[in-house]
Amino acid sequence: MQRRTMLGGLAALALGAGLPAAAIAQTAPLNPPVTLTVGYQKVAHLAPIVLIEDELKKQGVEVKMVEFARYADARTALLAGSLDVATVGPADLAISLANGAKDVVGIMGIGSSPKYVIGKNGVKLDSWEDLKGKKIAIAPGSAVWFQFAATLTEKGVPYNSFNAVNIQGGGANFNAALEKGEVDALVTWEPFESIPVVKGYGFFAKNLDYSQSKAVGAELGMLVATKAAATQKRAAVERFVAAYVAKMLELQSSKAKFAEGIQKLTGLDPQISAAIAQQINLGPVVTVDQIKRQAKAFNELGVIPKDVSGEIEGNWDASFLAKVKTN
Repeated sequence: MQRRTMLGGLAALALGAGLPAAAIAQTAPLNPPVTLTVGYQKVAHLAPIVLIEDELKKQGVEVKMVEFARYADARTALLAGSLDVATVGPADLAISLANGAKDVVGIMGIGSSPKYVIGKNGVKLDSWEDLKGKKIAIAPGSAVWFQFAATLTEKGVPYNSFNAVNIQGGGANFNAALEKGEVDALVTWEPFESIPVVKGYGFFAKNLDYSQSKAVGAELGMLVATKAAATQKRAAVERFVAAYVAKMLELQSSKAKFAEGIQKLTGLDPQISAAIAQQINLGPVVTVDQIKRQAKAFNELGVIPKDVSGEIEGNWDASFLAKVKTN
């Protein structure tokens, strides 16, 4: 999705930025309280998620937060019934459906950003042609890998024209490989994109932005729930979405507050948190049509075993977000 579309969606939510918070305040607390088990990751665009527990407690929603290192791990836990709500990658709804897991429903996108290949200082990366022969660190099957692979396909860049180096473990391993010169560039995620730039051993290859593919777009993730939670705990999920959107709007309106939220979530130092806040735009960027395109493209790429684009609409519930907009 183009950035202007995301900003338009955010503007629609912000018609009087106090509306979502007001809606929460006017809603009677749930009695007895309802517990939501929420899976999340320590990534910058999820800064709102650790800032809403107190507000939700006032509304009779007890949030049990469970941290995961990867989107895929949160998806697995959600499908196993261990979570009610989770933050996952943009492809995870299609992946779930393609593997026969039907008890999942998409709710909203949560942010977007440009996605630049991160080069090691001194490496020439002025065009996609410059990838040829380079050692590029990737996390196969990750959300950013989907974005990167889709962009290469659309630009006609053969995947075997460069040396894809699979990096295991967290993003810190990517940065260590770049700093040591073991790879020429990274395809990774925040905060591991900004860290090499701030620390001076890497740069944003701004001519190599892989966030604008038609198949995937610029989104950074999605909020999803089990169908069971979306029905049996609907009132609690509604309050969770409303609180999340209210905090998302607050942070998006102030990059300084956003940086503080990033620091609280990730433990990063203020300089890196501030740099990341400048890169990311918070907002509900994902649409059903976009997820359909992703599902079709990922099947064509051989990432998922069948085309489930026709199933997406039946596993997407826009009413949670619509309720926040109108109340």
